[in-house]
Amino acid sequence: MALPRINTPTYEFTLPSTQEKVKYRPFLVKEEKVLLLAMEGEDEKEVNNAVINIVSECTFGAIDGKTSPTYDMEYAFLRIRAKSVGETVELEVTAPDDGKTKVPYTLNLEEVNVQMSLGHENNIILSDEVTVVLRHPTLGMVNLVENKSETESIFEMVASCVESITFGDDTYNRVDITKEEINTFIGDLSQDMFEKIQNFFDTMPKLRHVIEFTNPKTKKKNELLLEGLGDFFT
Repeated sequence: MALPRINTPTYEFTLPSTQEKVKYRPFLVKEEKVLLLAMEGEDEKEVNNAVINIVSECTFGAIDGKTSPTYDMEYAFLRIRAKSVGETVELEVTAPDDGKTKVPYTLNLEEVNVQMSLGHENNIILSDEVTVVLRHPTLGMVNLVENKSETESIFEMVASCVESITFGDDTYNRVDITKEEINTFIGDLSQDMFEKIQNFFDTMPKLRHVIEFTNPKTKKKNELLLEGLGDFFT
């Protein structure tokens, strides 16, 4: 007689990018082990890969880590982690008012959401003749720029996010453009044009949460913005 499998409960959350309902389960011990080993190694690429695998497995393949926006992946992972380990996480944050005092803070992960910026557009009008359509970066794209300089990372990320480029009446889709052509296009942009593209990344949806606490040494109230998955497990 075969040993029965343990039944795992399922839950549901709303995906930020599409507002679709997604069913998920907590991660299992074998999946948590992979994540913990990656975190112990302090290798961002390995941690991202572990997150991609966990989210894909725990959402029964509904979320593809290779194509889903980073903020969807981070939000999904927080929801999964909350049901797997616990809804709260203990943080140690630095008080902004003096820049040095470490303060313990208990964060409820269920209160953390993806913040959407008003006016965010993926259709970037660079001039009367030129328009660029951008897609949101994925964790896979983030892995590609790991260990590169800040300048290299910015240009690499922009190039990776180009979906199409329109010149007048002609549209060139990503599948028809070489990487060299995209890099040349980016290099030929004016500073004003490039700032419009940078604004896309500055205003795109992000996992954000503001916490409030009192500095025990100065007795001053502080606010601190947590942004991106790493900030929620400091």
